[in-house]
Amino acid sequence: MRQAMFPRKARENVMARALRGIAPKRRLPHMAAPLIDPFQRPISYLRVSVTDRCDFRCVYCMSEHMNFLPKKELLTLEELDRLCSIFIGLGVQKLRITGGEPLVRRNIMSFFQAMSRHLDSGALEELTLTTNGSQLHRFATDLYSAGVRRVNVSLDTLDDTKFADITRWGRLPQVLKGIDAAQAAGLRVKINAVALKGFNDDELITITEWCADRDMDLTWIEVMPMGDIGNEDRLDQYWRLTDLRAKLGEHYTLTDLLERTGGPARYVRIEETQQKIGFITPLTHNFCESCNRVRLTCTGELFMCLGQEDNADLRAPLRAYPNDDSQVENAIRNAIALKPKGHDFDYSRQDVAGRMSRHMSHTGG
Repeated sequence: MRQAMFPRKARENVMARALRGIAPKRRLPHMAAPLIDPFQRPISYLRVSVTDRCDFRCVYCMSEHMNFLPKKELLTLEELDRLCSIFIGLGVQKLRITGGEPLVRRNIMSFFQAMSRHLDSGALEELTLTTNGSQLHRFATDLYSAGVRRVNVSLDTLDDTKFADITRWGRLPQVLKGIDAAQAAGLRVKINAVALKGFNDDELITITEWCADRDMDLTWIEVMPMGDIGNEDRLDQYWRLTDLRAKLGEHYTLTDLLERTGGPARYVRIEETQQKIGFITPLTHNFCESCNRVRLTCTGELFMCLGQEDNADLRAPLRAYPNDDSQVENAIRNAIALKPKGHDFDYSRQDVAGRMSRHMSHTGG
């Protein structure tokens, strides 16, 4: 009897989506007000950690013997779909999928395929991915088919032995194979390298030229004080990007760019190679004044700032009101109203101030 209330074509569309593993699109109020934080910054960028698990154990990211979350605490892929769709309905235009390592989550491609409907509708401008590259050779073509056009690959060294040391479990040839597959599939690859004093400072020019030869952009990131990493010393690792840039400037002609991509990086162009180099400097330069992003964890916690502990639980209203998105929307709006002006990471005075107790893999970077 209920089926007869809907036109045949509508029923077929719903069935087709179900067969593809895509939930019917939920409708928010037509004129939902966009998300604006207390400092009048529009929130248009959501980073989503789909898992805290990873097949590497990078020394600046997590301890070697991690205790991962029980699977029952994780949001299902359908719940992640619902949450992301609500955010998109509230004005989020860029969605970056992170982890842990997002491509180790079972059936993760069904989530990317589901999110592609928002690209098709025009509600979402960009669907992107940050990965360690270990699984890219398996999924590059499918990612492109789902509408992904850019991926960031975390890679801190081109030396096999050093790569094994810093990732503990990783193997460089597997990552290089993934980068090859991504470029062959048509994905634009950007390399993210964490600047580590005494580790990859001697590879600055080597990595730069390797990226230039492969037509890949490169972003350097200052190591951040996130979580207990065992015996590693944050101060020993810390390489100021002002020093890195100065060293780069000894070899190349650098031109500052006004370009912003919705993230925290500042960019220069190397005139000799015409490649773009980014610098993410949470310590030497606080980039919070233009922050347009929030971070959703795989357990439904919404972190309004990477460098603060405050968070909001979205899993509770999501599960308590399975058919009422307005309750989840209210929780999101209440959380955004608490977004701080910025973080307070500080390595001065030979101490690590602003240290976060959670690991980077929990928040998703």
